[in-house]
Amino acid sequence: MKRKIRAVQYGVGKMSLYTMRYMLEKGVEIVGAIDVNPAVVGKDIGTLMNKEEIGIKVMAAENAKPLLQDVKPDICVVTTRSLIAELEEPFMLCAELGINAISTCEEAFYPQNSNPKLVEKIDEIAKKNNCTITGTGYQDIYWGQLISSIAGSTQRITKIKGSSSYNVEEYGLALAEAHGAGLTLDEFDKQVAANDRISPAERQEVIESGNFAPSYMWTVNGWLCSKLGLTPISQTQKCVPQTYKDDIFSSTLNMTIKAGDATGMSAVVTTETKEGITIESECIGKVYAPDEFDKNVWTVEGEPTTTITVEKPNTVELTCATIVNRIPDVINAPAGYVTVEKIGDLEYKIKPLNEYI
Repeated sequence: MKRKIRAVQYGVGKMSLYTMRYMLEKGVEIVGAIDVNPAVVGKDIGTLMNKEEIGIKVMAAENAKPLLQDVKPDICVVTTRSLIAELEEPFMLCAELGINAISTCEEAFYPQNSNPKLVEKIDEIAKKNNCTITGTGYQDIYWGQLISSIAGSTQRITKIKGSSSYNVEEYGLALAEAHGAGLTLDEFDKQVAANDRISPAERQEVIESGNFAPSYMWTVNGWLCSKLGLTPISQTQKCVPQTYKDDIFSSTLNMTIKAGDATGMSAVVTTETKEGITIESECIGKVYAPDEFDKNVWTVEGEPTTTITVEKPNTVELTCATIVNRIPDVINAPAGYVTVEKIGDLEYKIKPLNEYI
């Protein structure tokens, strides 16, 4: 592509401050920005990034359709919520207008095993209008491609076990609330943990209804099975509250979490496959105590057994750099809802992104 890629930023919160800067640095032209927050609507995105004004002001979400129709972007970068049902409006709007879309929404990484009916709906419209919709982020490499690469150097695999922790303070209010941060243990049990005390048949009914709220690893396990050619025969999820001995103030929640209350949660997802390989993955998202930090550990057990540990990854920056580096891949991909394991491995883009189209 000889001209610059034209992009619209949908969701102008914490993550967008990185995605917008990274896009500009990679030669992408930002032609619009959309948000629901009155505090940012009307502001120039340059000002929000602590830079000079660049002439692009944030528009209210109710004006998203005329804006997208007017500026005709090549791609829409969606950094809003964590569940794909919460992205139905922007995803369907992009699909109907024939605009490619990529999101940091964790469930969007592989929603076929958590909200298949909505995926089919988006996929049908996207194919009809020749555009691609997908999700990516930190998990693309650190919960996905990194593990599949280790698997590629293994003769025989019996189990894949992973654990990743992150500070919910860095991702905004929606994510912190989704992890139960700030709830009492009784509230956590009723509002979060109780959702998993159901039978497999009951869970499938919830999934088919579109009301399932998966943990991040639920979709990751599905992605890994798809990438490695495994056939899931069962999958379970268990959410456990995380606590701390002292009070912790959360700037995201704007509250002090009392000692013993939930600072977040650990979600463990276990997948059994027809091929005899078990995938057990855990994500720990919470408001960090002063001595806590991000950590990512995965073990591929078998012949040989290999463990890889990434300590103190800059999870926010890695998430945002991933979504920006994926932009050419999405534009080049087939139409429909296409998850990234079918698009190809993520690679570093050293040139302006339009040169990869």
